Amino acid sequence: MPFYLQGFGFIVLRVGCATILFFATSLTRPTEKINWKLHGGLIGLCSLFGVAANMLMFFKGLEITTPINGAVLMLATPIFVLILNTVIFKQPMTTLQVLGILLSCIGAIFLLIGKNFTFSSTTLPGDLLIIFNAISYAVYFVLVKKLLGHYHTLTISKFTFLIGFFLTLPFGWPELMQANFNMPPVIICEIIFIIVCTTYVAYLLNAWAINKVGPTLVGAYIYLQPVLAAIIAIILQKDILTLQKVIAALLIFAGVYITSLKYKWYKSKA
Repeated sequence: MPFYLQGFGFIVLRVGCATILFFATSLTRPTEKINWKLHGGLIGLCSLFGVAANMLMFFKGLEITTPINGAVLMLATPIFVLILNTVIFKQPMTTLQVLGILLSCIGAIFLLIGKNFTFSSTTLPGDLLIIFNAISYAVYFVLVKKLLGHYHTLTISKFTFLIGFFLTLPFGWPELMQANFNMPPVIICEIIFIIVCTTYVAYLLNAWAINKVGPTLVGAYIYLQPVLAAIIAIILQKDILTLQKVIAALLIFAGVYITSLKYKWYKSKA
C-alpha cells in the first residue's frame, strides 16, 4: 500500500478471500444451522465490531498516525476486553488479571520506548481511530464468546466474515477497482500471507481459544506480538538483542502467565 492497493480496497480483498476460505473449510464438517431469530443480532454485531469497524479503522488510522503510535495504542485492547467482560457478562475482575495485564502493558511499552513514539495534532485523528479500533476488537472478543457456546468456530467465522464483507464493500470497492494487480511475486506472496495466516488462521484460532479460556486471557496474549516481532527482526538481522528487550520480554511473559493463573486454578478445581 498504496502503490498497488489502497487500504480500504485491501480490506475488501482480505475479507472477501477469507470468507471464501471459511466457507470452503466448513464443507469438511456437518452443516450447522443458525438460529437467526435468536442469535442473528449478535452475529451482526460481531461482524460489525470484529471485522468491518475493526479493520477499517485500523487501516485508516495507520494512514494518518505513525506505526509506533499504532503499536502502542493497540496495547489497550486487553484492558478494554477485561473491562467489557466485567460490564457485559458480570465476570469478576480479579487482582491477578489486572496485575498481569498491567505488567504485560508496562513490558510492551518498555520494549517500544525510544522508537519515536509521540502524540501530536497531526497524528491525533489516526491515534483516535486506533483507539476506537482497539475498543471495537475488544467488543468482538467479548461478544463472540456467547456465540461460541452455541456454534462451532467455523460457523461463526464464516457468517461474521460474510456479513463483514458486505459492510466493508461500500468503503473499499472503489479503491479495489483502482488497484494495480500487475504486482511482483513478492507482493502477491505477502498478500496471500495476510489473507491466510493473519486473517483466516488467526480468527479461527482466536475464536477457538476464546471458547476454551475466555476473552481476557486471549486478549492478554496480544502483548506477545511486539516480543515476537523483535525476535523475528533479530533473526532476520534487522535488529539487535539488548538488555532492554530481554527485560521487556520477561515482563510480558510474566504478565501473561499471571493473567492465566485464574484459569489454571479453576481447571484444577473442576
